[in-house]
Amino acid sequence: QEFQDRPALHRNITLRNIVENFLSSQPDQAGTDVFCTYCVDSPVPAVKSCLLCEASLCDKHLSVHKRSPAHVLSDPSTSMEKRKCSIHKEKILEYYCTEDSACICVSCCLIGEHRGHQMKSLNEASKKRKNKLKNVLQKLVTKREETEEILQSLQEHVGTVEEKATAERKRVTLLLGDLRKQLEDLEKRVLSEISKQAEEVSRSVNDLVQRMEIKKDELSRKMVHIEELCNMMDPLTILQESDKGDLRDTEDEDNEDRERHGQFLHDGGGLDVAEISRTLQAGLSCIMKEANEKIYIPEPADILLDVNTACNSLNISDDRKTVSYLPNQKSPETPERFKVYPQVLSTQSFSSGQHYWEVDVERSQIWSVGMCYPSINRSGCHSEIGWNNKSWGLHKSWLNNQYSVLYNRNWIRLFGKVSSNRVRIYLDYEAGQISFYDLCDPIQHLHTFNATFTEPLHAVLWVGGGCVKICRENHICEESNQLMMTS
Repeated sequence: QEFQDRPALHRNITLRNIVENFLSSQPDQAGTDVFCTYCVDSPVPAVKSCLLCEASLCDKHLSVHKRSPAHVLSDPSTSMEKRKCSIHKEKILEYYCTEDSACICVSCCLIGEHRGHQMKSLNEASKKRKNKLKNVLQKLVTKREETEEILQSLQEHVGTVEEKATAERKRVTLLLGDLRKQLEDLEKRVLSEISKQAEEVSRSVNDLVQRMEIKKDELSRKMVHIEELCNMMDPLTILQESDKGDLRDTEDEDNEDRERHGQFLHDGGGLDVAEISRTLQAGLSCIMKEANEKIYIPEPADILLDVNTACNSLNISDDRKTVSYLPNQKSPETPERFKVYPQVLSTQSFSSGQHYWEVDVERSQIWSVGMCYPSINRSGCHSEIGWNNKSWGLHKSWLNNQYSVLYNRNWIRLFGKVSSNRVRIYLDYEAGQISFYDLCDPIQHLHTFNATFTEPLHAVLWVGGGCVKICRENHICEESNQLMMTS
């Protein structure tokens, strides 16, 4: 385009907005302030931007700006293009299509692909979206707080475990150090006894050797004398010399020598091996007794069943040690009683320490044993042992004698089976462990649950047939105690 006279210069607002949009997208942009488009002498911060004019306005220029619906004002922005319709290029995005979840212009509403759809103004849609976001934010805040609590609990648990491990290392080191010293002392005593006996035997053997040497020399002398007599021709001399005592038979002395010789060769070389073994066994027994006294083994818990919690399909023995499956028991209604599943709790609960108890399951083909919180539901499909986050159990099914452990509706099948009729349940409350053992020979560890307990724990039994009995006398097994302490 040609002009006769040089025209006056005008600000190219569109080009300016393009440049500002480009600069705002740069990663090293120094600041994010938006300035008034019309204040050319000095930069003045904008308070609004007009989407139609593609200009940013300060308070002064905003007061004289056109007030019409077409001039849509927004918060100050350096980028205007993202506020325009991508289809109808010059149209401003003013509405929100709730059906397509899209920001659209008035042309999209009237003649575009969104015609006839449900619409909302951007402000209305934005307000509703903010409310949803606030709800989401609140949930996220709650979840973050729960996560922080769990994280803190886990960190505290790690610290507790490490403290306990340090104390256990020290205790075990001192115990084994003491045992090594006692074993070394016992070794010295036994070796000293062996040396003492060996010296006594050696002395006796040396005495016999000297005697045999003397006997050998005497026999040689007699042999020479007899040979001389045999070579003599004078009968009188032969008869007189042969009647002397030193040429007579010494059979009794020979038998005694043979007996002593046999003892040395065939009776342990003269060592009293039995006495040595007795000394060694007595020393080892004393050491083991002292070691067992220093190793903490919890006393078995005296479990009694709570008749007020027993389901109506269960019968509890008078001593409250045996539970039998016997439907249609007319027990009085109590809040604590299980309504659906044949279960019963113990009267005792445990909120600290180490405890164990044993059950005889020989007379039942389908059962569960374990531990649970007192807050376990008494009715409903999730009130069964292992079908909630309040109980841990070992279950035997009548189908193919299958065994499983259960917690929070998660099943872990145990390959193999309980080969004995006795099961031990072991609780370490502070360590957060519930362990199950088959008391066969040797004892077999079945499974250990790890958790962070938040309530006291009760013993719980589920009996679907026959009866299960809580053992009065606990199974004595050194290996079982060792396994229990290392579970």
